[in-house]
Amino acid sequence: MVFLPHILRSPIVALLGENCTVTLIDNLNLFEPVCFRYALSKALGLAIVLGGCIVKLPQIYNLISSKSARGLSLTSFLLETVANIVNIAYSLRNHFPFTTFGESMFIGIQNYFISIIIMILNGQELLGMFTGGFLVVVAYLLNDSSWTSETLLSTLQALTIPLLISSRIPQILKIHKEKTTGQLSSFSVFNYFLGSAARIFTTFVEVDNKLVLLGYSLSLITNAILAAQMIYYWNSQAPKKLKKS
Repeated sequence: MVFLPHILRSPIVALLGENCTVTLIDNLNLFEPVCFRYALSKALGLAIVLGGCIVKLPQIYNLISSKSARGLSLTSFLLETVANIVNIAYSLRNHFPFTTFGESMFIGIQNYFISIIIMILNGQELLGMFTGGFLVVVAYLLNDSSWTSETLLSTLQALTIPLLISSRIPQILKIHKEKTTGQLSSFSVFNYFLGSAARIFTTFVEVDNKLVLLGYSLSLITNAILAAQMIYYWNSQAPKKLKKS
């Protein structure tokens, strides 16, 4: 029996498919194992994508309002931006559901601007302009099959795993060295950690790709380290350097 009008039912069908919509919505069999797990994955996926729209905005605000990039590693943001670009191209060309990678698109855009802002704050305006243009060209070439083959794109996707890990390491080391998180946004760090944990579940349920699942699993580990550092160095200030006499 159909309870919902067509205008409300259509988007649910688009999200869950006809079979699970009938099971969960029409028949009210809310705890049927397969459809329940699939619906939970979709709900988490949507939440992650929506979170991805704003997760780095506090970081951008911190940079602009303080006019300082203290405590932030430019290398980390650039490497993560490149990994985002590759992941988006790989997901789009493999026709993965948007709920399994959508946050990478929004986070990638925010990382792109954060990287440029850091360079500007560091007095590297020309480098920022060049890097910004170069990344746009790379994104276009990766999404064009006439320029980037499926084999090459798969190889690049595999390389994003060590790339994502290496993108976190400079930031982790910088915090450890300076004993402060500086202008690093706690909102971004903790949401990244929670999002990567949820993303493992959605990838396992919706995407039969061990390569992608491995990448998210390793990302969770490094995000957990950053979250632990954020807690440990909470409200700490960078140690003052002794003046030479």
